[in-house]
Amino acid sequence: MEREPLYVALGDSTGTGVGAQSGGGYPERLVRLLRSRLRLLNLCRSGATSADVLTDQLPRALRARPRLITLGIGINDLGLQLPDESFALNLEEIAVGLRKLGAPIVILNLPDLALSPAVARLVPRLLYEKRIEMFNEHVTATAARHDLTLVDLYALSREIVPGRPELFSPDGYHPSALGYDEWARRMAPAVEQLLGVGVAATG
Repeated sequence: MEREPLYVALGDSTGTGVGAQSGGGYPERLVRLLRSRLRLLNLCRSGATSADVLTDQLPRALRARPRLITLGIGINDLGLQLPDESFALNLEEIAVGLRKLGAPIVILNLPDLALSPAVARLVPRLLYEKRIEMFNEHVTATAARHDLTLVDLYALSREIVPGRPELFSPDGYHPSALGYDEWARRMAPAVEQLLGVGVAATG
């Protein structure tokens, strides 16, 4: 019997669902939303930086044979005030490594965290937004160089977050279950196109 296609997710706490009382992060929600028989190998870890993905998660991904890969990283690099140049170099190495697997790759940029209640209380918004834009420029450039499918969480957050505090968890930083649902819904059309009808038909 042929095994179900493998989906490998790399990233940080948003991939594990920190902030949601149930249902997991966006990878689990994406699988349910697609109603596809995908096996999920979720390598995401809370607190992970791009360096952690490069040294810990990428080697594990390279031992797999995925049909789909998602990568969502950078929030902790930003929060720890790591240089955006280091993030760019790490992201480039991660992309080069993942491309060796020959599977389609979806990369997420950073949402506008300046809209989150926690950041709004602590950090001057304009300074934070500038840093987010710098990180997202690196994500966009990496996606273009390596033919990765970019899902624009920054635009999504600016569309749906204002006036909707329920999209955040009680910590005022991580998404709530509803917030993660919105991420998965934004990702789904791109993923469906990459997977094609053959995989979707197995559900």
